[in-house]
Amino acid sequence: MENKAPIVYGLVLAGGKSTRMGADKGRLTYHKVPQQEYLYTLLGEVCDQVYLSVRKEQQQDIPEGFKTIVDNDEHRGPFNGILSAHTQHPDVAWLVLACDLPLIDKNALRQLMDNRDPNKKATSFATCETGLPEPLVAIWEPNGLGEAKTYLKTTESSCPRKFLINSDIALVHPEKDEVLYNANSLEEYEFAKSKLQTHGS
Repeated sequence: MENKAPIVYGLVLAGGKSTRMGADKGRLTYHKVPQQEYLYTLLGEVCDQVYLSVRKEQQQDIPEGFKTIVDNDEHRGPFNGILSAHTQHPDVAWLVLACDLPLIDKNALRQLMDNRDPNKKATSFATCETGLPEPLVAIWEPNGLGEAKTYLKTTESSCPRKFLINSDIALVHPEKDEVLYNANSLEEYEFAKSKLQTHGS
């Protein structure tokens, strides 16, 4: 009998400090609502359950009706939020999205889900340009996250991309690289806004 693939929960990483942007990236508006809420809703269309990954002090500002997972501060960088979620729900796969992805859309998320390989450690988007995994637009399988915990105990690097590069993962190339565009500064925010206006989004 074939093992059933773990169900997929969605996780919006909204706990970053956004130092380069100078404003909370999760609260920036590209689609008429704060970006973290937009991504939460988007993930809700393809995942069984969705959570916002936040720092303790952010919790009081989250609107009612949004489920949260508070960082347990055991790790540095994005692994903090991802592994906090894994600790809370160790048997599910997580479709992780950074909140600085203004051009990601439902078609891209469906493409990622359709190409998911639950037998790998993760299924990650990669731009055609670089071919490198994008760990913050990826489906992380439970066994991959278990391995990541062990990896972090034995290495100085807390870089999720480095971990994925050295792991058995599935890579998916989006139909358009631009869906993986990161907006980390005000200039990039303005660029993404103008791009969305051109697309009529």
